[in-house]
Formats: sequence, structure tokens, C-alpha cells
Amino acid sequence: MEGAIPNPEVFTHVRVIIGIILGLSVSRLLTGIARIIQHPQRKNIYAVHLGWVLFTFLTVVHFWWFEFYLHQLVLWKFEAYLFVIFFASLHFLACAMLFPDSMEGYAGYEDYFMSRRRWFFGIMISIFIFDFIDTVMKGMVHFQSLGAEYPFRNLVLMGLLATGIYLNNQRAQLALLIAALILQTAFILIQFDTI
Repeated sequence: MEGAIPNPEVFTHVRVIIGIILGLSVSRLLTGIARIIQHPQRKNIYAVHLGWVLFTFLTVVHFWWFEFYLHQLVLWKFEAYLFVIFFASLHFLACAMLFPDSMEGYAGYEDYFMSRRRWFFGIMISIFIFDFIDTVMKGMVHFQSLGAEYPFRNLVLMGLLATGIYLNNQRAQLALLIAALILQTAFILIQFDTI
């Protein structure tokens, strides 16, 4: 293609679209929390749901931070651009699953979350699968620089999330959530305190 765009400009363009999608994701979570604060009795709060809101918020913020390493891509092709947009969009879908447009037909967040957990956990599993691909896209040197804890974190989280699809027991759901939050938080603090 004639007059190829310099790489730094392409990265800025990609960052803008990622920022828009992830901004919508964070907005969805914060708006949902604000509605709960505004009308706590009307929403029938569910601690496990709120815990997954926190986990998803951490995941979105971490993704936004982690995507800084896309500047290492030497050549941007449309396929990579489309992949990154789709990957960011998965985060939005996870946020939308936590806070639907309407709670009509549900007794509260416990009823809603338990009835839609397969979708939520399936989207979250997809996020961690795509995370592997995204990390490889940034180069094997980058992938290896994350150490053994990176694939360990992703694989264990995917296992926990897959287990969540089948768990109906509230205590088991809470234990799964706590394990996922500890794992995600520890990984973020160990790996990404600075860019």
C-alpha cells in the first residue's frame, strides 16, 4: 500500500478504539453499581454478583494497562486490528452480562446471575483464551518475560470459570469467586506495577 501510515500513528489509532470500548465497559460497571447504591432494596443485592463485578473491573483495567505493549508490534495488519477490537469487545460483553438493561423477570441479582452464569463464565473464559493469543501477538520475548505465572494464572482462571458454569451451590460460587479474585489480584500486583 502506498503511503503506509507510520507505526506510532497506527498504535495511537488502535489505542483510541480500545479506549472507547473499554471506557464503555467501565461505564457499564459503574452505572450498575450507582443504580444499586441509588436503589438498594429494589435490586436485591447479591454478594457473589458484586464480587464478579469487582473481578471484571480488575480484568478490564488490567487489559487496558496490558495493551500498552501493543506498541511493540512492528507491522499492523487489519487482522490484528480486528482481533484487538474483538478482544476488547469481549470485555464489554462480560460487563453487560453483569448489568443487564432490564431486571424484568428476575427476583434480583442472585436470580439473574445464576440464570446467566453460563454466558458470563463462557465470555470470561474466552477473554483468557484470547489473552494468550494477544500476548503471543506481542512477541515470544514478551510472552516469556511474563514467566510461568502467566500461563498458570490463565489456565487456573479458565478452570475456575469453567467450574462456575456448573456450580449451583452459593458457598461454592463464593469460594470460586474468592479464589479468582486472589489469583487475579496477585498476578496484577506481581507483574504490572509499572509499564
